[in-house]
Amino acid sequence: MKAEGRILFDGDRLRATLFNADAKKLIVTFRQRVAEDGVFSESTPVQRFVKRGYAHLHLQARVNDWYVNDETEAFEARIAEIADPYRRVVATGFSMGGFGALRFSKALGVQHCILISPQFSIAPKVVPKDRRYRDSADDFDPVLGDVASRARRGMRGVVLADPFRPLDIYNAQMILKAFPKLRLCRLGCGGHPATRVLGESGGFSRVQGLLLSGQVDPEDIVAMHRAGRRESPTYWRHLSENAEKRGHAALSAFAAAKHGEMGRETP
Repeated sequence: MKAEGRILFDGDRLRATLFNADAKKLIVTFRQRVAEDGVFSESTPVQRFVKRGYAHLHLQARVNDWYVNDETEAFEARIAEIADPYRRVVATGFSMGGFGALRFSKALGVQHCILISPQFSIAPKVVPKDRRYRDSADDFDPVLGDVASRARRGMRGVVLADPFRPLDIYNAQMILKAFPKLRLCRLGCGGHPATRVLGESGGFSRVQGLLLSGQVDPEDIVAMHRAGRRESPTYWRHLSENAEKRGHAALSAFAAAKHGEMGRETP
């Protein structure tokens, strides 16, 4: 039977849906940046957590505004109320969703997190080198969207990023300054998001499962990434591209041939 969620914040720009509310622990997930925004997605529970006694709070922004708009403060207050009764709170998010986990970390009381290629900000003055999301930055309020002033500095966990994606590392380094107990996990040729290789090898669910134990170790995640990369078309394509940029023609050709032998990449 399909689990039913309760919408506990239903704004024009932001939405919060809670599943398995009577549990004692909580996982919070955030919708990432989507190619075609403008509507809320259907929320579904993370079953492996629900089955292990977690409630699931799914947070969404209707458009790609990085959760920063005229509803942000009311949303923040509401999700703080929702999360308050739970004795353990963990979170995960990709890209814009990772930013959301950082931005609302104090309000939610997040103890552990796994963040995949997250942004520290999209404000031009804060991240002048990162121009990727300037299409969303015109209406972005850098004060309301300031992560550092709202950081739960004791939050533990990992930031996953591809070291060959310099802008993702650029953001990650700023995140680690604001959240000193987070650790950087470098997943070479993983792309953006950095877990694409893990996704193709079925390893992301195991990474996510580390939050269940509270033992989120970068070395464990790197080992999963390495185990899956030989059969990952994404890995071989990125390796070929990166080798070519660095003048390693033989390696680039070898990796391109391996990519050609692989199946379709994960979207």
